[in-house]
Amino acid sequence: MAERERALGLRERQPILVSPVGRVDPRLSECFRRSAFSAKAQGTQETYAPVYRLFFTFLWERGLNWDEATADDVEDWEDWRRRGADNPLRIEGGTWAKELAALKLLYEIAAARGFVPSNPVTLSTPGDVKSSDVKWLSPLAFRLWRNVGLGGMLPTGLEDEAWRGRCAGRDTALADLLYSSGLRRREGGTLLTFELPVLGQRNYYAGKVGQAVAKRAGYTFYVSHPALQRIHGYWASTRALVVARARARGTYEQLPDLRIVREVTRSRRVRWTGRDGRTGERALGLLTAVDRMRLFVDGEDGLEPAMLWLSETGLPLEYKSWTKVFERASDRCATLGLDVFATPKMLRHSMALRMLIALHNALDRRLGLTPAQRLHYEEVYGQVWLMVKDMLGHRSDQVTRDVYLEPVRGLQLESLLNDDDNPVNAEKIAELAARTGLILDMA
Repeated sequence: MAERERALGLRERQPILVSPVGRVDPRLSECFRRSAFSAKAQGTQETYAPVYRLFFTFLWERGLNWDEATADDVEDWEDWRRRGADNPLRIEGGTWAKELAALKLLYEIAAARGFVPSNPVTLSTPGDVKSSDVKWLSPLAFRLWRNVGLGGMLPTGLEDEAWRGRCAGRDTALADLLYSSGLRRREGGTLLTFELPVLGQRNYYAGKVGQAVAKRAGYTFYVSHPALQRIHGYWASTRALVVARARARGTYEQLPDLRIVREVTRSRRVRWTGRDGRTGERALGLLTAVDRMRLFVDGEDGLEPAMLWLSETGLPLEYKSWTKVFERASDRCATLGLDVFATPKMLRHSMALRMLIALHNALDRRLGLTPAQRLHYEEVYGQVWLMVKDMLGHRSDQVTRDVYLEPVRGLQLESLLNDDDNPVNAEKIAELAARTGLILDMA
């Protein structure tokens, strides 16, 4: 099968859609193989493929193949997805906008290749797409969700004797990483052990996000000392335990396609040797999520995965699994009567908001401005948006302003700069939570 895929030019992780009668349309494979779709980030491709499958199923039930869709079909699909009375999972404008973009892209490619007479996707982006669909977490709400949902504590702060979770150290460490650094789920969930900053005495530590696992391009991320300390604690305890168990069971010896890392050069190239003795190398930043799961290091006690986050079996944890981890944590909070929940993206948004306030306060102290003088320096403070943009890995600061920092839009700058002693200013975030209704907080 692998040889046939290579002969056809199919790329690794390329989507393949199978019709209800078991057929693969080579025209669709061509659209996926070498096009604007294949140029998209791996995560975007994985998000778009289920959209196509769902829409094509809708067409099939109408007696139509994917290449027979008309503008009326797309409009009916939009109506059912967003307003269908018999649809138990209706979607909001923001989700539909993403699905619309996916459909437009595929049919543009198909029309350009002559597979369809024209692009049937003529709908415009819906007007009810609001950045306020995004939610944020205050520091207090995050700590409560993390400790109760992931850490097995009770809302009172006491330990829950009925808690049976065995991955609390891992899960709370990942949550702290995302909340501290603003990394995306794939970026934080595919970290290799040798990509972690060395723990020292700094407030924040810099690391690199690989180009192949970032949304668009690699960038520098910053993680706080407490978050990095918790990660190293997981590495030395829970992680070490599951690795020891996997070694004892011979789990790693049974893996046929693992790659043993021999060297990570100063130019950030990873060199490895396979089971068959063949060697290979690739730039660290170009390692995909799949590449990273194959990498192992051979230490004093034997083999262990190079991936930081491991399952209970001692094998690398697929980054998509974190969505379920977060959902279970939120469900546990709800069961215990807590109106607090979180997703990986919410932690990223929350980091942006906290960092904006922290950088504003830090710049204010450095310039030694009085409240009256602050109004004259709005252009200087505007640079803070660019700093947060870089920390999030955005290309445009407008995305940072419009989507991630909605709670502070329209507020006077001086209202954010009133606490010299607390750069993160939890009270200000609580105030914004009460005023905007966009930030989850715990009174």
